[in-house]
Order: sequence, then C-alpha cells, then structure tokens
Amino acid sequence: MLLGGASAGAIAAAVLATESRVTPESYYTNDYHLPGAGYYHAPFRAFFPQPYNHFDATRKMYFYGGQWGAAPHRSIVNISAPTAEAARVAETQRTDLLSSGAYYQRSGFGRTSDSHFSSSS
Repeated sequence: MLLGGASAGAIAAAVLATESRVTPESYYTNDYHLPGAGYYHAPFRAFFPQPYNHFDATRKMYFYGGQWGAAPHRSIVNISAPTAEAARVAETQRTDLLSSGAYYQRSGFGRTSDSHFSSSS
C-alpha cells in the first residue's frame, strides 16, 4: 500500500514537470480544458467548471464566464491570456490536483496520449 502511494506521487511529479505553468503570458484557446482548473473562457480570460456556452437542459440556460444566460454568449475572442488572478488560481488548482495523485497521464495503443481523472470525493 505504501508503495502505491509513492508511485502515484512520482507519477504526479513527472506529469507536473512536463506541464507548462499557467501564467498571464500563457495563451489559451476558447474551451481549452486544464485538469484541475476547468475550461478556459477566452472572452472572460479565466477558467470555469463548465465549457463555454454549455447548455443546461434543466435550466434551459447557457453557462459562460461564471454566469448563466438565456442565450449563448457571442464574442469574436477565441484566444487570450488569463488575468494575473485567474492564472494564479488556475496554477494553484492544477498543482493541487497533480500533487494529489488523482490525475494520471498515460499513453497506449490508438492514441498518442490520454488522461484519466479519478475523484476521491
């Protein structure tokens, strides 16, 4: 059991070392998913738990920029850099997830890479 925990920590450390840090100088396309931080909404320059313009059939509303609206948000912005605060929060969330050992990156047949998220909650 102790060996498994050490292995998970080593895997997380290896993944963390290969990932780029989130900074205000990092550019992301709209809806880019960053494990631990969420989906990047380029017009709002921050990460959120739902994809940009996610439609919730129960609410009959669209999610964008941390809010719900009756219609999808429209913007010509499809790439941007996060604000300093959004970058700090995203980097903290990403680092916390990777160091927890709940996120593993792997490769195998059929794809060049894949990932898996395991929630312990």
